[in-house]
Amino acid sequence: QVQLVESGGGSVQPGGSLRLSCAASGFNLDYSAIGWFRQAPGKEREGVSCFGSADGRTYYADAVKGRFTGSRDTAKNTVYLQMNNLKPEDSAVYYCAAKIAFLTTGQAMCVNHLRDYWGQGTQVTVSS
Repeated sequence: QVQLVESGGGSVQPGGSLRLSCAASGFNLDYSAIGWFRQAPGKEREGVSCFGSADGRTYYADAVKGRFTGSRDTAKNTVYLQMNNLKPEDSAVYYCAAKIAFLTTGQAMCVNHLRDYWGQGTQVTVSS
């Protein structure tokens, strides 16, 4: 049974940092694309950071480039999203997603929302 369980969300002031974690189970990260998406109230869900299974590279949306860093620990089957210099517009529910046993680039995953599974989401609020 595939599960994606996010943690690490919370409230932070502008300029602050948070690290999100996504514990994956039921599949192998080595052969899967995995990424982070977010959805703010009244807005569409958008891809933020996606790791490509085809090229081993991480794609970042323009809005977070230089501030967010995605990483994976395949031994723990866990992915992370380090978020620095947070802005109020980063406030959203953040979701982990996985496209299992499928070769794709991170850009394709994030832009086209390629996924088989979503996590339950974790709230991030950036406010003074």
